Amino acid sequence: MKIIISLLTSALLATLAIAQEESASPTESTAPAGEEKASATVETTPEAAPTQASSPAAPTKEEPVVAPAPANAPKKEAAATTTTAAKPAAAAAPAASNANMSGKNMSVKDMENAWEAAVAKHDVATVEGFLAADFTGVSMKNKFIGRSDELGEFKKDKDTYKSAKNEKLNVKMYGSNVAVVTGRAREVGTGKDGKAFDRTFLFTDTWMMRGGKWQCIASQVTKIKG
Repeated sequence: MKIIISLLTSALLATLAIAQEESASPTESTAPAGEEKASATVETTPEAAPTQASSPAAPTKEEPVVAPAPANAPKKEAAATTTTAAKPAAAAAPAASNANMSGKNMSVKDMENAWEAAVAKHDVATVEGFLAADFTGVSMKNKFIGRSDELGEFKKDKDTYKSAKNEKLNVKMYGSNVAVVTGRAREVGTGKDGKAFDRTFLFTDTWMMRGGKWQCIASQVTKIKG
C-alpha cells in the first residue's frame, strides 16, 4: 500500500509540475505581446518627427519680415544716382555760354550785332573770333586789307563811344554755308582829339560756315557820313 500511495503521490506531483509549466508558458507568451506594444510605442515616435521637422518653418516665416528692409536700399541708390546725374547737367550750362562767345551756335545776324557792339567796347577778342584766317577786304580808307590789317586798325582805335549799333541788316543765303550781309551802322562818340563825331557806314560782309560756326571771309566798308 505504501508503495502505491507513494506512486500516486509522485504522479500527482508530476501532474502539478506539468500544470505549472503549462501555466507558465502563457505568461511567457505574453512577454512578446508586451514587447510588441513597446515596439508600437517606438513606432509612434516618428509621428513626433514631423512636428520637429515643422519647427524650422518658423525661420522661414521670419525671412519675409527681414526681406523688406534691404528692399529700400536700391531705392536710395537710385535716388543718389539721379542726384549725381543732375549735377553734370547744371555744369553744362556755362559750357554752352562759352560756345556762344566763340561764335558757335550764333546766327550771322547776331554776330554782326556783336561785332558792332565790340567796336564801342574795344573788344578785340570778339572780332578775332569772327574773322577767318584768310579774311580779305576793303577798308573805309579805301585800302585792301587782310586779317592782321583789320585787327591792327581795330587796336589803334582810341575813340570813346556813346553808342555803336547796326541800324539796318539784310542777310541773304547762298546755299546752306554762305551768307552775304549788307547793312548800315552808326557810331556816336568823342574822338581822341576831343571832338564829337557822328558817323554812318555802309558795309557788305560775306560769311562762310566753317568748323561748325560762321566766319567772316570778306568785307567792304564805306563811310557816308561824319
